[in-house]
Amino acid sequence: MDGAGLPGKGEPLEAEFLSGGTQNVIYKITRGEEACVLRMPPPDAPPDRDKGILREWRIIEALDGTEVPHTAAVGVCPDASVLGRPFYLMGFVDGWSPMDLAGRQWPEPFGTDLTARQGLAYQLAEGIALLSKVDWKAKGLADLGRPDGFHERQVDRWTGFFERIKGREIDGLDEATTWLRTHRPLDFIPGLMHGDYQFANVMYRDGAPAKLAAIVDWEMGTVGDPKLDLGWMVQSWPESSDEPTDMSYVDMRGMPTRAEVVEHYAKVSGRQIDDLDYYLVLAKWKLAIVLEQGFQRAGDNEKLLAYGPVIVSLMRSAAELAESSDYT
Repeated sequence: MDGAGLPGKGEPLEAEFLSGGTQNVIYKITRGEEACVLRMPPPDAPPDRDKGILREWRIIEALDGTEVPHTAAVGVCPDASVLGRPFYLMGFVDGWSPMDLAGRQWPEPFGTDLTARQGLAYQLAEGIALLSKVDWKAKGLADLGRPDGFHERQVDRWTGFFERIKGREIDGLDEATTWLRTHRPLDFIPGLMHGDYQFANVMYRDGAPAKLAAIVDWEMGTVGDPKLDLGWMVQSWPESSDEPTDMSYVDMRGMPTRAEVVEHYAKVSGRQIDDLDYYLVLAKWKLAIVLEQGFQRAGDNEKLLAYGPVIVSLMRSAAELAESSDYT
């Protein structure tokens, strides 16, 4: 840090563990009055996570100067000999994450003021709407993904993945897969996408009105179809505020409807949403397959075993939407 002339030079360094798992470990680094966050793979992470962490850095660095709420790009160290794995430093965000909610209760005023709570949803949609507008070529990300043939590869890749992990038949899989192979978006405008966009992967500023502070966790970031982020975000969103939802880790009472948040995305992004059904089917189908891997490896892990019926419900929902949709 001193050699790179980063803020806090000469001050003693304090490291506070924030979170970590099999993919990444995260520390708050404090030097005097300066604070940032260190993110790197844990020692036992697969070797490809080294490339993944540097890929994340490229995205965060490219977001500097854009309207997208993001953590500042502070510095990167590709040399694994320093800490054992490549790592990067990003700006510390003074705010809160929906994943930190105690008992699923939103912090005040969002816990009791349902009108203020609606802003959380609109800000969530606005985050990826702004992301979809980033000029990824001008930002040096032309080689980050392969947008040509993106949708064809989605079906082939995840169908092949399912066959490799297959341990049971899942009702609706064949129907949803066939529908996806015979339908395409009305227009495919490549752009930067997050890949796992939901309340769990954003942070908000403290207090009202709701303000998105940063989109975080870019492991799945790529250049592809940004509207898949939208489909992923709303695939389990209730169509009305009175309906139950599968989004069990946050309290969705009082939130705007799916149609309202989708319309806000369209307004900010400038993209049409007439083909939303395609993205909803793709998101449900893909998520079911992703979760199936955990279920097949569950053993006696109760959390992973609980995915079993959720996967079945998701895939059946994808097939039913495909069958009922008038999108051609």
